[in-house]
Amino acid sequence: MKALPPPELQRVQLGFVPLLDCALLVIAREQGFFAEQGLDVVLCRQNAWSTLRDKVAAGLLDGGQMLAPLPLAMTLGLGSEPCKTLAALNLSRNGNAIVLSQALAERANAGYSDEPAASARALGGYLLRGTPERPPRLAMVHPHSCQHYQLRQWLDLGEIDPQRDVELAVMPPPRMVEAMQRGEIDGFCVGEPWGTLAEARHTGRIVATGAQLWPDHPEKVLGVTRRWAERYPATLCHLIRALHYASQWLALDPSHLRQARDWLALPPYLDRSVEHLDHLPLGEAPLLQRMCGTDMLRPEASAMQRFATQMLSAASPTLAEHDTLETCYSPVHYDTATHH
Repeated sequence: MKALPPPELQRVQLGFVPLLDCALLVIAREQGFFAEQGLDVVLCRQNAWSTLRDKVAAGLLDGGQMLAPLPLAMTLGLGSEPCKTLAALNLSRNGNAIVLSQALAERANAGYSDEPAASARALGGYLLRGTPERPPRLAMVHPHSCQHYQLRQWLDLGEIDPQRDVELAVMPPPRMVEAMQRGEIDGFCVGEPWGTLAEARHTGRIVATGAQLWPDHPEKVLGVTRRWAERYPATLCHLIRALHYASQWLALDPSHLRQARDWLALPPYLDRSVEHLDHLPLGEAPLLQRMCGTDMLRPEASAMQRFATQMLSAASPTLAEHDTLETCYSPVHYDTATHH
């Protein structure tokens, strides 16, 4: 790769939520790829996506791991004040699990299969013939998230009305397994490691995955405000390049999957929530999470169209919809950093 101008900033603070797909950020820091780019990157753990969003918008964080729909939601002002935001790079694809509590899964006779509609129909049939004391309470991580849209699509496969038959709630990923253990929720849609952790603790059962519903969908991105990107373009390019190298390193040797898991298990990152994993389970069924490959990293507006259509329809009709989507998910910064 050609030399880049030196970064305008040496110290950068990036937010993350404790999920497996913060791995490229952790690898780039622990393996020294950020340092090689002249950057001292501080990774700041946030437990809720709304908190991370607000801190990035306010300039308290320079950027961070974001839900793929979040830059568009921030730009449109959906759920917060408008803040023009862009996705500079994809951090992951796939990785979401739809989980029912062990008790509800057993009552509905719902389990994982090659066809996600089977478990949805099983739950729908149980709700139709049964008389639960209250509608099942199902959690997702943010109103504008792939998890929310995938959960609704799965419910639709079982002819389950999300307004009448179940109760949807927003909950930070780290709270979900314990909330299920306490009986506060009956299911959730979330990224790893929380779905497999629920199974490992015999608290929940994976009944469908995001990879089945939206194969190879972009799940997390590196998000920064447009103002920050315009002010520090070289810094952004160095961040992208470091994460590009982290992805290449991860794909280089199977032993790196174990090393990445060990870094994620450190207290500043995911700590004990990954103790049930022997390694970083990339590409493994049923979740099929991906963090490697140039095609995986490069953002493209067309890949975001699945959730963008419903988000744009809820925004002001005066917005230039196509331009908004293209700008939020433009590959221009990635291509500059990697000379794609």
